Amino acid sequence: MSKKDKVTNVAELSKEKLLHMHKLMCDIRNFDNKVNQMVRKGQVPGMTHFSVGEEAANVGAIAALMEGDYITSNHRGHGQTIAMEINLNEMMAEIMGKATGTCKGKGGSMHIADMDKGNLGANGIVGGGMGMAIGAALTQKMKNTGKIVLCCFGDGAVNEGSFHETLNLASIWKLPVIFYSINNHYGISTPIKDVINIDYNYQRASAYGIPGHFIEDGNDLLAVYNKFAEVVKYVHEGNGPALIESITYRWFGHSSSDPGKYRTKEEVDNWKKKDPILRFKNYLVENSIATAEELDKIDADSKATVEESVKFAMASPEPSLESAFEDIYAE
Repeated sequence: MSKKDKVTNVAELSKEKLLHMHKLMCDIRNFDNKVNQMVRKGQVPGMTHFSVGEEAANVGAIAALMEGDYITSNHRGHGQTIAMEINLNEMMAEIMGKATGTCKGKGGSMHIADMDKGNLGANGIVGGGMGMAIGAALTQKMKNTGKIVLCCFGDGAVNEGSFHETLNLASIWKLPVIFYSINNHYGISTPIKDVINIDYNYQRASAYGIPGHFIEDGNDLLAVYNKFAEVVKYVHEGNGPALIESITYRWFGHSSSDPGKYRTKEEVDNWKKKDPILRFKNYLVENSIATAEELDKIDADSKATVEESVKFAMASPEPSLESAFEDIYAE
């Protein structure tokens, strides 16, 4: 972003909110970089999927939600989870399988949930959160809570049957849900252009009689925020569901086990030049909203917080054998 960028809603955002969004992006980047290091050291059990490069697509969307709104997440859910302001100590403990984790060490990276913060849970099944999202949205409508649900998923989920089933149900029942396709171009190693015969995923909205919205640059934090502020208002006003797609890019492979050899170094490097955190930092400095020193301190404090989360997780106990039989049934 530069001084010439037109940002329709930025005047409504306080410096505090802008810096907080910057902090959340730093938390996502620093947390996932640290977890990536720990995976390589054998300190993290199970599979991990990183949100590095997708920070703006996550933070911009969730920052536009209203207090009390819910999200469902997906296997690449670290960014969404941190954007919902989870306790990083408990999140790190969960990823390390410790009893102090958000799910008592039973879920790990792909199943982090935080009901108190409105995160109904990540899901290791592609498209698995969609049914949960419309169920939660139906609850909000039946109970007239005034809350909405944001359903986050990757581009690889748009050919799942659950995508079409849930969009159809949400449409005919006029549910308060936003379907959000975070398009990072690849479903594991398969380019999205190889598996759809349209240009973009959001164009499928018309088949279900709901509005489809496109964010061409999902690495532009304020572009994401502005579009979501518009759609969140629309859904909160009782107009039914909407589908949003943003274009972004994951810097790492699909998961911690994927070297990403299906992509060229040139492609990855070109996307790194569009670093959403650096772009937003430059925007804040160039527009005299914050100084480089202020922003550097936010990043340093974020890194320190992540290091503290590692210490907390390392010192936490493993789950007891007896806990395997707990939390199985609702009481």
